[in-house]
Amino acid sequence: MSFADASTTRTRIEETGLLWSLVILVALLSLLPIGRLVVEGLAPGGQLSTSSLAKVFASPATWTATVNSLVTAIAGTLLAVLIGGVVALVTSLTDIRARNAFTFCFVLPLMIAPQVTALAWLQLFGPSSTLLKLIGMAPGLGSRNPLYSREGIILLLGLQYAPLVFLTLRAGLRALPKELIEAGLAAGASPLTVLRTVVLPLMTPPLVAGIALCFVSCLGNFGIPAFLGIPGNFVVLPTLVYQRLAGLGPGVLSEVAILSLLIGVIAMAGILLQDFMLRRRDFRITTTSSAARPFELGRWRKPVEIALWTFAVLVLALPFLGLLTTSLIPAFGVPLNARTATFGNYAYVLFEHAASKRAFLNSFLMSATAAIVIVLICIPLAYFIVWKKSRLLRLLNVAAELPYAMPGVVLAIAAILLFLKPLPLLGWSLYNTVWIILFAYLARFLVLGLRPIVSGYLQLDRTLEEAAQIAGAGLPRRLVTIIFPLVAPAAVAGALLIFLTAFNELTVSALLWSSGAETLGVVVFSFEQGGDSTYASALAAVTVLVTVGLMLSTLTFAHKLPQGVLPWRD
Repeated sequence: MSFADASTTRTRIEETGLLWSLVILVALLSLLPIGRLVVEGLAPGGQLSTSSLAKVFASPATWTATVNSLVTAIAGTLLAVLIGGVVALVTSLTDIRARNAFTFCFVLPLMIAPQVTALAWLQLFGPSSTLLKLIGMAPGLGSRNPLYSREGIILLLGLQYAPLVFLTLRAGLRALPKELIEAGLAAGASPLTVLRTVVLPLMTPPLVAGIALCFVSCLGNFGIPAFLGIPGNFVVLPTLVYQRLAGLGPGVLSEVAILSLLIGVIAMAGILLQDFMLRRRDFRITTTSSAARPFELGRWRKPVEIALWTFAVLVLALPFLGLLTTSLIPAFGVPLNARTATFGNYAYVLFEHAASKRAFLNSFLMSATAAIVIVLICIPLAYFIVWKKSRLLRLLNVAAELPYAMPGVVLAIAAILLFLKPLPLLGWSLYNTVWIILFAYLARFLVLGLRPIVSGYLQLDRTLEEAAQIAGAGLPRRLVTIIFPLVAPAAVAGALLIFLTAFNELTVSALLWSSGAETLGVVVFSFEQGGDSTYASALAAVTVLVTVGLMLSTLTFAHKLPQGVLPWRD
């Protein structure tokens, strides 16, 4: 056998071995937990049974929570589409100024944990609002906080996920050829007519994709319904699962598995409806060009800019100010002034409270570990997906996205079922440890690392890698010495996205945490549920500052990244 043949054979063996290792790894992270959930729901104890199924669907609480989930998810999605769609059209198609700064501010709520968002808005309203007391506008004592309601949940879900619609629609608007818009204008159509007859019909795919993603996110959100719904006795499916599991323990795993499957079925129905709507028409664009010249707003530019920034201040600055003022008072309900202002709450949660200190360490280490491990997985995985196209790799890509497409509570229950008993052969138990949370993070956030790295591969010239292959370099060596340095900026961006998302996460860890394995989201939730709102506000304010700081730090290398990798940069 010649040297060239031996090198080719070695390369093929290396690629095959690495590919199947990735297939097994992705299957363990995504398909195995979902499969275990299905088995427990339909065949608890290994025997096919419908008793748990009948019990769950005979319960009025199940149907009440299902209706509540559908109402809040659909209404929250509609509100998010209205806000995100209008903002995307204005910022992408017009000549407004300071676009990057506004995009950063508008996307910021998406990167802040939902429970922090809920807590911030709760501190802004109600009779005990420190900020309203400070300006003399607090409601009378005994009045109910208006956010403890279905409408409050819908409002915050819409504000939380409007950036999702904004990001998906903005990506489509960037690819819109300028010839189509200019042809409409040249034919005498007004900008509004061009928007209605040309732009919006062509933006149907990204808009529908944003709607589906927003619906699934609203349906699976735990933080906002937990903070606003539990005190108001408004139960949705994720909070019902939490209450059943927290109140009755592992003995009801079969029932909560069925509830989780119900959430998953509703979520998948939304995704399938998206595919059905897009298959009915052909939305392909047969021409490509540079981006369209923005519409000139003329005398309307300043009023539009004022309206956008006013909205940003109302949605972002005011709730955070409410959170900050509450964190500076010694006890909830005490007015804030020069004599009562204190940093004692920050000192307590940062240096004195044992669970808070553990939570900072746990959240930091698990988020950083998940980010590093996912990047190490995604660099070779993206290599095969982008450059070695096949049906198996398309299925692998879908499998990687499945845990993120499913609501987090579904993955959490699946992880509990998977690791409730010690691991076969090894005898180790991951249940009630930080490792089960880390597993859930790896499964859920795998796609957040994969998408930026795939974007990085799509912009690479493969010449260097092919030259190294011809010179006899094996795949591992090419990945380390050639490919990784080239995709490093996109990989770092993906790692930061994972870290930011996992650092404040609550939906998954609320069901998986145990004593000694607390996360920041869990401690904030526990403080608020226990009536320690000042401590909850202080801890939440710290997490917001960390999030903003990390987001700002990415702007130093943003110019090296493919467009769209950093969602908060235009």
